[in-house]
Amino acid sequence: MSTAAPASRSKARPQVARGSPSSAMKLREKAYQSFTERLLAQDIRPGQFITQRELVGITGMSLGAVRELIPRLEADGLIKTVPQRGMQIAHVDLNLIRNAFQFRLILEREAAANFAEAATDDELDVLRESHVATLAAAERGVTPELLRRAQQMDWDLHDLMIDRLGNEIISNAYRVNSIKIRLISFERVRMLPELVVSVMNEHLPIIEALQRRDAAGTVAALEAHIGSARARALQI
Repeated sequence: MSTAAPASRSKARPQVARGSPSSAMKLREKAYQSFTERLLAQDIRPGQFITQRELVGITGMSLGAVRELIPRLEADGLIKTVPQRGMQIAHVDLNLIRNAFQFRLILEREAAANFAEAATDDELDVLRESHVATLAAAERGVTPELLRRAQQMDWDLHDLMIDRLGNEIISNAYRVNSIKIRLISFERVRMLPELVVSVMNEHLPIIEALQRRDAAGTVAALEAHIGSARARALQI
């Protein structure tokens, strides 16, 4: 009696479904990026109440992506659900200011001390030159373009020191907190023309300590700078 031959096994690799976890993750990341961009562009305001449908319109993402986005925004403290009122964008108050600046200082102390060792001479020279040039330009008169450039220089220096730690967990946590710091800046301070000189003068001692490879001096200058920013936010 003959026996049927066993069915041959296919060697073809399974195809990834269109609705795979990786594609869903990309949608969530795009939705998160779109939300934070709109928030920092001030298309969404701190304390504003917003619906899921409005988030769809603002982010340009699907309702499904927005629904998956909401838990992450809540976990990051960028929105909260208010019973019977809906979702509220993070509200800038004294508690947020104190918490955000305290967390910022904790992370940046370590980053500044590390950067005093990790930074190259060339990049420190470039940082000093750009700050000196911006300070000189500000003393002649602050234009809208100079104001924008000074604000970006302020953010870039701190981001650079954090990222040089090479720690993705710290960088991600810092980015979320940085969004809150920028919201505070928009609502309570802003980079006004008279602040350009102050901020450049606060950054230069940090850079000079970095060039001396003085970790303790760098941290002390950083603490003074963040303390000034916190006082401006608290309006004291």
